[in-house]
Amino acid sequence: MKKLEKIPRTIHYCWFGGKDKPDIVKKCIESWKKNLPEYEILEWNEDNFDINCNSYVKEAYKAGKFAFVSDYVRVHALYYYGGIYLDTDVEVFKSFNNLLHHDSFWGFEQENYIATSTIGAAKENKLIKTFLDSYEEKGFIKEDGSYDDLTNVAIVTEILKNIGLKTNGEYQEIEGIGTFYPQTYFSPYDYINCRKFITENTHAMHHFYKSWLPPKARIKGKIKLILAKIIGGDNIAKLRQHAGRKEAFKEKMHD
Repeated sequence: MKKLEKIPRTIHYCWFGGKDKPDIVKKCIESWKKNLPEYEILEWNEDNFDINCNSYVKEAYKAGKFAFVSDYVRVHALYYYGGIYLDTDVEVFKSFNNLLHHDSFWGFEQENYIATSTIGAAKENKLIKTFLDSYEEKGFIKEDGSYDDLTNVAIVTEILKNIGLKTNGEYQEIEGIGTFYPQTYFSPYDYINCRKFITENTHAMHHFYKSWLPPKARIKGKIKLILAKIIGGDNIAKLRQHAGRKEAFKEKMHD
Protein backbone atom coordinates (compact mmCIF):
# COMPACT_ATOMS: atom_id res chain seq x y z
CA MET A 1 0.00 0.00 0.00
CA LYS A 2 1.38 3.38 -1.03
CA LYS A 3 2.09 5.70 1.88
CA LEU A 4 0.41 9.11 1.98
CA GLU A 5 2.79 11.85 0.86
CA LYS A 6 2.91 14.66 3.42
CA ILE A 7 5.83 16.56 1.87
CA PRO A 8 5.12 18.43 -1.40
CA ARG A 9 7.26 17.75 -4.46
CA THR A 10 8.89 21.17 -4.35
CA ILE A 11 12.61 21.92 -4.15
CA HIS A 12 13.53 25.18 -2.43
CA TYR A 13 16.94 26.80 -2.70
CA CYS A 14 18.38 30.25 -2.00
CA TRP A 15 20.51 32.53 -4.15
CA PHE A 16 20.94 35.99 -2.67
CA GLY A 17 23.46 38.61 -3.71
CA GLY A 18 22.93 38.43 -7.46
CA LYS A 19 26.30 36.87 -8.38
CA ASP A 20 26.62 34.40 -11.23
CA LYS A 21 26.30 30.79 -10.13
CA PRO A 22 29.61 28.87 -10.16
CA ASP A 23 29.95 25.64 -12.12
CA ILE A 24 29.50 23.41 -9.04
CA VAL A 25 26.12 25.04 -8.35
CA LYS A 26 25.01 24.66 -11.96
CA LYS A 27 26.08 21.01 -11.88
CA CYS A 28 24.11 20.37 -8.70
CA ILE A 29 20.94 22.05 -9.97
CA GLU A 30 21.18 19.95 -13.14
CA SER A 31 21.31 16.83 -10.95
CA TRP A 32 18.04 17.93 -9.33
CA LYS A 33 16.38 18.32 -12.70
CA LYS A 34 17.68 14.96 -13.88
CA ASN A 35 16.73 12.91 -10.82
CA LEU A 36 13.62 14.84 -9.73
CA PRO A 37 11.90 15.61 -13.05
CA GLU A 38 8.42 15.88 -11.54
CA TYR A 39 9.46 18.32 -8.80
CA GLU A 40 8.95 22.07 -8.92
CA ILE A 41 12.22 23.96 -8.32
CA LEU A 42 11.83 27.31 -6.60
CA GLU A 43 14.67 29.81 -6.17
CA TRP A 44 14.37 32.29 -3.29
CA ASN A 45 16.10 35.63 -3.81
CA GLU A 46 15.63 39.38 -3.36
CA ASP A 47 12.82 39.43 -5.91
CA ASN A 48 10.47 37.09 -4.04
CA PHE A 49 11.54 37.36 -0.40
CA ASP A 50 11.32 40.36 1.95
CA ILE A 51 14.85 40.82 3.26
CA ASN A 52 13.51 43.32 5.82
CA CYS A 53 11.14 40.79 7.39
CA ASN A 54 13.06 40.71 10.68
CA SER A 55 16.23 42.11 12.26
CA TYR A 56 18.29 38.97 11.78
CA VAL A 57 17.70 38.75 8.02
CA LYS A 58 17.96 42.51 7.47
CA GLU A 59 21.28 42.79 9.31
CA ALA A 60 22.78 39.65 7.74
CA TYR A 61 21.81 40.83 4.26
CA LYS A 62 23.21 44.32 4.83
CA ALA A 63 26.48 42.74 6.01
CA GLY A 64 26.62 40.65 2.83
CA LYS A 65 26.39 37.41 4.82
CA PHE A 66 24.00 35.70 2.44
CA ALA A 67 24.55 32.21 3.86
CA PHE A 68 23.00 33.40 7.12
CA VAL A 69 20.12 34.98 5.20
CA SER A 70 19.46 31.56 3.68
CA ASP A 71 19.51 30.00 7.17
CA TYR A 72 16.28 31.84 7.91
CA VAL A 73 14.75 31.70 4.44
CA ARG A 74 14.97 27.90 4.20
CA VAL A 75 12.92 27.33 7.34
CA HIS A 76 10.49 30.09 6.36
CA ALA A 77 9.91 28.41 2.99
CA LEU A 78 9.53 24.95 4.51
CA TYR A 79 7.12 26.08 7.22
CA TYR A 80 4.79 28.07 4.98
CA TYR A 81 4.96 25.92 1.84
CA GLY A 82 6.47 22.54 2.71
CA GLY A 83 8.84 20.70 0.41
CA ILE A 84 12.54 19.94 0.33
CA TYR A 85 15.27 22.49 0.90
CA LEU A 86 18.67 21.93 -0.74
CA ASP A 87 21.87 23.90 -0.41
CA THR A 88 23.10 24.91 -3.86
CA ASP A 89 26.11 22.60 -3.55
CA VAL A 90 24.03 19.50 -2.86
CA GLU A 91 24.18 16.92 -5.65
CA VAL A 92 21.17 14.61 -5.93
CA PHE A 93 21.67 10.97 -6.94
CA LYS A 94 18.16 9.57 -6.70
CA SER A 95 14.55 10.51 -6.02
CA PHE A 96 13.24 11.57 -2.62
CA ASN A 97 9.84 10.00 -3.36
CA ASN A 98 10.31 7.23 -0.79
CA LEU A 99 10.75 9.87 1.94
CA LEU A 100 7.74 12.08 1.29
CA HIS A 101 5.53 10.27 3.83
CA HIS A 102 7.57 11.64 6.75
CA ASP A 103 6.54 14.65 8.85
CA SER A 104 10.06 15.82 8.11
CA PHE A 105 13.34 14.13 7.21
CA TRP A 106 16.88 15.07 8.13
CA GLY A 107 20.31 13.47 8.14
CA PHE A 108 23.35 13.53 10.34
CA GLU A 109 26.29 15.57 9.06
CA GLN A 110 28.74 14.08 11.50
CA GLU A 111 27.87 11.67 14.28
CA ASN A 112 26.89 14.46 16.67
CA TYR A 113 25.29 17.06 14.37
CA ILE A 114 22.19 17.24 12.19
CA ALA A 115 22.76 18.63 8.70
CA THR A 116 20.73 21.54 7.32
CA SER A 117 21.90 21.20 3.71
CA THR A 118 19.07 18.76 2.89
CA ILE A 119 15.77 19.08 4.76
CA GLY A 120 12.36 17.74 3.85
CA ALA A 121 9.26 18.88 5.73
CA ALA A 122 5.49 18.98 5.52
CA LYS A 123 3.86 22.40 5.63
CA GLU A 124 3.57 23.79 9.19
CA ASN A 125 5.82 21.11 10.69
CA LYS A 126 6.27 21.56 14.46
CA LEU A 127 10.06 21.28 14.42
CA ILE A 128 10.38 23.74 11.55
CA LYS A 129 8.18 26.19 13.49
CA THR A 130 10.44 25.96 16.55
CA PHE A 131 13.47 26.42 14.29
CA LEU A 132 11.85 29.43 12.59
CA ASP A 133 10.85 31.05 15.88
CA SER A 134 14.43 30.82 17.15
CA TYR A 135 15.33 33.68 14.77
CA GLU A 136 12.53 36.04 15.73
CA GLU A 137 13.94 37.49 18.94
CA LYS A 138 17.55 38.01 17.90
CA GLY A 139 19.59 40.14 15.57
CA PHE A 140 22.58 39.15 13.46
CA ILE A 141 24.77 41.93 14.81
CA LYS A 142 25.60 41.72 18.51
CA GLU A 143 25.87 44.67 20.89
CA ASP A 144 29.67 44.71 20.51
CA GLY A 145 29.33 44.93 16.72
CA SER A 146 30.40 41.35 16.03
CA TYR A 147 28.28 38.89 14.08
CA ASP A 148 26.13 36.17 15.60
CA ASP A 149 27.72 33.43 13.52
CA LEU A 150 26.21 30.48 15.37
CA THR A 151 25.45 27.99 12.61
CA ASN A 152 21.97 26.68 11.93
CA VAL A 153 23.44 23.18 12.32
CA ALA A 154 24.28 23.98 15.94
CA ILE A 155 20.88 25.62 16.51
CA VAL A 156 18.73 22.77 15.22
CA THR A 157 20.91 20.09 16.82
CA GLU A 158 20.44 21.75 20.21
CA ILE A 159 16.68 22.04 19.65
CA LEU A 160 16.53 18.34 18.81
CA LYS A 161 18.66 17.25 21.75
CA ASN A 162 16.17 19.02 24.01
CA ILE A 163 13.29 16.94 22.60
CA GLY A 164 15.03 13.60 22.77
CA LEU A 165 17.33 13.15 19.77
CA LYS A 166 20.40 11.06 20.53
CA THR A 167 23.46 12.50 18.80
CA ASN A 168 24.87 9.11 17.84
CA GLY A 169 24.57 9.26 14.06
CA GLU A 170 21.97 6.49 13.95
CA TYR A 171 18.48 6.27 12.43
CA GLN A 172 15.81 7.70 14.74
CA GLU A 173 12.18 8.77 14.68
CA ILE A 174 10.48 11.38 16.86
CA GLU A 175 6.71 11.01 16.57
CA GLY A 176 4.96 13.98 14.99
CA ILE A 177 8.30 15.70 14.42
CA GLY A 178 10.52 13.90 11.96
CA THR A 179 12.81 11.07 10.93
CA PHE A 180 16.58 11.27 11.18
CA TYR A 181 18.88 9.28 8.91
CA PRO A 182 22.57 8.33 9.12
CA GLN A 183 25.20 10.49 7.41
CA THR A 184 25.33 8.21 4.37
CA TYR A 185 21.85 9.30 3.20
CA PHE A 186 22.27 13.05 2.58
CA SER A 187 25.75 14.14 3.64
CA PRO A 188 28.21 11.31 2.97
CA TYR A 189 31.15 13.63 2.36
CA ASP A 190 33.47 14.07 5.34
CA TYR A 191 34.75 17.56 4.53
CA ILE A 192 37.20 17.59 7.44
CA ASN A 193 39.16 14.60 6.12
CA CYS A 194 37.99 14.63 2.48
CA ARG A 195 36.40 11.17 2.62
CA LYS A 196 33.19 9.93 0.98
CA PHE A 197 30.84 7.33 2.45
CA ILE A 198 28.48 6.84 -0.49
CA THR A 199 26.26 3.74 -0.30
CA GLU A 200 23.17 2.39 -2.07
CA ASN A 201 21.13 4.47 0.40
CA THR A 202 22.73 7.77 -0.60
CA HIS A 203 20.12 10.16 -1.98
CA ALA A 204 22.28 13.28 -2.09
CA MET A 205 25.71 14.63 -1.18
CA HIS A 206 26.70 18.02 0.21
CA HIS A 207 29.95 19.19 -1.40
CA PHE A 208 30.67 21.93 1.18
CA TYR A 209 31.67 24.34 -1.60
CA LYS A 210 30.95 27.40 0.59
CA SER A 211 30.03 29.62 -2.34
CA TRP A 212 29.68 32.70 -0.11
CA LEU A 213 33.44 32.75 0.59
CA PRO A 214 35.87 34.69 -1.63
CA PRO A 215 38.11 32.52 -3.85
CA LYS A 216 41.20 33.05 -1.66
CA ALA A 217 39.36 31.72 1.38
CA ARG A 218 38.64 28.47 -0.47
CA ILE A 219 42.29 27.82 -1.40
CA LYS A 220 42.95 25.93 1.85
CA GLY A 221 40.10 23.55 1.08
CA LYS A 222 41.36 22.98 -2.46
CA ILE A 223 44.87 22.19 -1.17
CA LYS A 224 43.42 19.70 1.31
CA LEU A 225 41.38 18.08 -1.47
CA ILE A 226 44.48 17.69 -3.65
CA LEU A 227 46.35 16.19 -0.70
CA ALA A 228 43.48 13.76 -0.09
CA LYS A 229 43.66 12.56 -3.68
CA ILE A 230 47.38 11.90 -3.25
CA ILE A 231 47.52 10.24 0.17
CA GLY A 232 43.85 9.40 0.77
CA GLY A 233 41.24 10.77 3.16
CA ASP A 234 41.82 8.00 5.70
CA ASN A 235 45.48 9.02 5.97
CA ILE A 236 44.47 12.66 6.47
CA ALA A 237 42.24 11.52 9.33
CA LYS A 238 45.16 9.58 10.85
CA LEU A 239 47.43 12.63 10.54
CA ARG A 240 44.82 14.78 12.28
CA GLN A 241 44.50 12.22 15.08
CA HIS A 242 48.30 12.06 15.46
CA ALA A 243 48.54 15.86 15.56
CA GLY A 244 45.77 15.97 18.15
CA ARG A 245 47.56 13.46 20.37
CA LYS A 246 50.82 15.42 20.12
CA GLU A 247 49.03 18.64 21.09
CA ALA A 248 47.33 16.93 24.02
CA PHE A 249 50.72 15.55 25.17
CA LYS A 250 52.28 19.03 25.01
CA GLU A 251 49.47 20.48 27.10
CA LYS A 252 49.82 17.69 29.65
CA MET A 253 53.59 18.25 29.91
CA HIS A 254 53.01 21.99 30.25
CA ASP A 255 50.60 21.40 33.14
